Amino acid sequence: MATHMSRCRGWSRVQRFGIAAYRKYSSGSRYPNISLSAPLPGIPKPVFASVDGQEKYETRITVLENGLKVASQNKFGQFCTVGILVNSGSRHEAKYPSGIAHFVEKLAFSSTAQYGSKDEILLTLEKHGGICDCQTSRDTTIYAVSAEVKGLDTVVSLLSDAVLQPRLLDEEIEMTRMAVRFELEDLNMRPDPEPLLTEMIHAAAYRGNTVGLPRFCPADTVDTIDKKVLHSYLSNYYCPERMVLAGVGIEHEQLVECARKYLLDAKPVWGASAGANVDLSVAQYTGGIVKMEKDMSDVSLGPTPIPELTHIMIGLESCSFLDDDFIPFAVLNMMMGGGGSFSAGGPGKGMFTRLYLNVLNRHHWMYNATAYHHSYEDSGLLCIHASADPRQVREMVEIIPESSFRWLAAQERWSWRGLRLSSSPC
Repeated sequence: MATHMSRCRGWSRVQRFGIAAYRKYSSGSRYPNISLSAPLPGIPKPVFASVDGQEKYETRITVLENGLKVASQNKFGQFCTVGILVNSGSRHEAKYPSGIAHFVEKLAFSSTAQYGSKDEILLTLEKHGGICDCQTSRDTTIYAVSAEVKGLDTVVSLLSDAVLQPRLLDEEIEMTRMAVRFELEDLNMRPDPEPLLTEMIHAAAYRGNTVGLPRFCPADTVDTIDKKVLHSYLSNYYCPERMVLAGVGIEHEQLVECARKYLLDAKPVWGASAGANVDLSVAQYTGGIVKMEKDMSDVSLGPTPIPELTHIMIGLESCSFLDDDFIPFAVLNMMMGGGGSFSAGGPGKGMFTRLYLNVLNRHHWMYNATAYHHSYEDSGLLCIHASADPRQVREMVEIIPESSFRWLAAQERWSWRGLRLSSSPC
């Protein structure tokens, strides 16, 4: 009776879903005792790709006669990304009003000697399906363009003009002042305090020097930055030996040819680069505390008011990206992970990182706990950002370091235990 019912059930599945519903997709019965590390009999041996004497994605570097470096990685496709990277940023502003790098970012790809306005630049790039952008950090300024490979000559010509031949008209500088003020207002009204906390942790860790100098232009120096100040800064730091022309998706020889054509003998609009007053100061970690009190009760982006939270960021000095310990610090940062309690989920959210498991999952009142690692040429900073209700600030300040250091201490105990086990006699 049971056999008959099983056959009827099987035939019913075939009628409903077709013959595919009755197939067996597992081959476990055919190879019951073969290890997963051994090849299956009767299966063709896979042919893996091999390196034929030269790595396909090797970074090739050429140094031109004027000191400019040209770096590229080949990649087969229709589009490429090319940029000029300059060794300049907010850490080099000790002798200048703070915020010049912020101004340079906003002024990028405005009118130049070859293009009368930003609209002309965008229309030129549009012919090659291109876009442009400029980003500044504490130690680097990047001018980048993504476009079709066949437009490489136009792209490099445009980059050279944007970097070395900006007009810096008075109306453009005034528009930049307005854009900087608007961004400062936006930062102070933004619900996410991470950019401001990053500014504050750097100011506390490196008080008054190098990477501790303001990344965003302070409100009291917006009106002091003019064309003369910008030309003085650019003449010191925008010299060929402090620049790299980098590209992905193009042939190296083609990029070098364009660099020689447009950057080898290019004359900047501010005259010969001085390069004598370059700030070579080494980052000095000082440590300290920076606090800010803000009333966000009248700020709302919708019918629901912004949660009243206290945000803290705790930081420790780490290492530079040139140090041998840089990779271990990067791994530590990924393992600590973290995130927000109410952020969108999905693969890659980091639910099993240490800050999620040991902090967010155990303390329901925590809104955020995230690890960050900032690394520079001469120093680094490992930080943890945490958010909670103001009534829980004392517990939050105790929990973050205690949870982190307890895990690190446990890892050290396990490593010592493993060392003792491996060195003990059999």
